[in-house]
Amino acid sequence: MLGFSVYLGHDLTAENYNYLLMMRNSGFMCVFTQLGVPDTENDIVLKRLANLVNWCQKLDLKIVADVSEEVLHKLNINGVDQIKSLNLTGLRVDDGFAMETIAKLSKEMPIVLNASTITQDDIDNLKYSNANFDNLTAGHNFYPRPETGLDAHWMQEKNKWLHSYNLKTAAFISGNGKLRGPIFAGLPTLEKQRNENPLAAILELQKLDCDDIFVGDPQLTKDTIESITNYQKEKAITLHLDTEIPELFENDWHNRPDVARDVVRLKESREKQLLSTEPQDNIYARPKGSVTVDNDLYQRYKGEIEITKCDLPRNEKVNVLAQVKDYDLPLLDYIGSNTRVIFRKANANSI
Repeated sequence: MLGFSVYLGHDLTAENYNYLLMMRNSGFMCVFTQLGVPDTENDIVLKRLANLVNWCQKLDLKIVADVSEEVLHKLNINGVDQIKSLNLTGLRVDDGFAMETIAKLSKEMPIVLNASTITQDDIDNLKYSNANFDNLTAGHNFYPRPETGLDAHWMQEKNKWLHSYNLKTAAFISGNGKLRGPIFAGLPTLEKQRNENPLAAILELQKLDCDDIFVGDPQLTKDTIESITNYQKEKAITLHLDTEIPELFENDWHNRPDVARDVVRLKESREKQLLSTEPQDNIYARPKGSVTVDNDLYQRYKGEIEITKCDLPRNEKVNVLAQVKDYDLPLLDYIGSNTRVIFRKANANSI
């Protein structure tokens, strides 16, 4: 499941609603928020939360709120019935909650444990307290300060351990539109993903045994949402180029079924013959992400369009057409057998 974040530090507007609608239509199914809002009156926080919950219900979106025991007391929310009255899909419990309290809550509603800090003793205490494990999952923290995000190998091992107790896991990726302050350096779980392409980050977290993935920051760019939508709907990889090439943008392309080590080979290209195959001056070294066409000197291969998956040397038989933007280069690793490839012209909102 994919999710995204909406925070309660300001009044919600039509722009927020439209973003919820766009994300819902792109395959995102859950909203994450936090009940702790510094320097804001309780009634304002609860009014904003009620507004957000109402929108989520209208759009058939789940909503999970992160809360500490201290924040609940500040909001004058005491007991299970008052928590349930917030109409949340689930509660992510953070600092201050005793395992006995979490066990009690788990019998009434879905609860998300802190995957980053939970221990074996915590699991044992939950079992002893007869927690409803069918209502328990585990979500990792996000880390606003650069250099403090988790190590990927450590997180995967923690996820495997959590899965051994049949606990689904969740993690965060950074946004690339509007970032959240006060540090504005992304809100990832993994440090290596702090400035990474969001779709590449999603795909990597899935490989690292994360079941649910949330965008930690308040916004993704429209180009990124389109890229994620294309992948969600048909496993297509969208690549943004530095050059306007209508022949690439206006046609359907797929990698060949037999996956090459060094290049993506677009299987329709030799049949379509859409691009000039005369040897030209644009014969250069081919860094990773070069989009090329084999020229007449390659004889029966002429017209084959390729994308380099690694740095390759100059070849007089290969014309270089364009370059995939650096931000999309990690996506090349996810172009497999018969994967659809969509080309777009890069612009200021492509990253």
